Amino acid sequence: MSWSRQVDIYCERVDPAFWAEPVNALTNLAFVAAAAALWRAQTVHGRGDPAARTLALLIGAIGVASFLFHTLATAWAGLADTLAILAFAAYFLYLFLRRAAGMRRAGALALAAAFAAASYFFPALLPAGEWRGSAGYLPYVAALLTIVGYLRARRAASARVFLGATGLFLVSLALRTADPAVCERFPLGTHFAWHLLNAVVLYRLARELSVRLAAPSRLAA
Repeated sequence: MSWSRQVDIYCERVDPAFWAEPVNALTNLAFVAAAAALWRAQTVHGRGDPAARTLALLIGAIGVASFLFHTLATAWAGLADTLAILAFAAYFLYLFLRRAAGMRRAGALALAAAFAAASYFFPALLPAGEWRGSAGYLPYVAALLTIVGYLRARRAASARVFLGATGLFLVSLALRTADPAVCERFPLGTHFAWHLLNAVVLYRLARELSVRLAAPSRLAA
């Protein structure tokens, strides 16, 4: 496979030009804004927590990688987009297991690595088709639902925030999935909404983890 080959999978793109997806490209500024807001929030409340700052940087990296994918539209940019999202998710899971669940470092690393591997290779197990990209996020949904279940079992106040973020992620995933189906009626597509809503999802999850769930003793309200 040529890493420089062009990728055309979204409604908005009708030619290989750099600005063929202006809305899909520019809505990635939402991730940059989310990263900046998280950096400020953890600085005020978390007193410069390095882990929270790493989460903020990873959210910003998602915006940059996605911008490259929606402008250059190449296979390597698509891989960078995928890996940026995966890096955030794996690191977030590691932090949750360490800080909220109180798991030892080795166990948290092992589970985060297993999640990353399963999430990366899961799409290859699915049949080829236009829905394959969205179905590849099912491991993320499963992880979020598991976290919500854990927090509810602990009667943690944060369960409401995580449940709301999970619901919003499902809405954004539905809009991502609908993009190829609405092209004829709505040429702009719906992928841009995936960016906007996910920026909110990532900010809410990361802020809740870095500001409120600093230790197992803070799980309860």
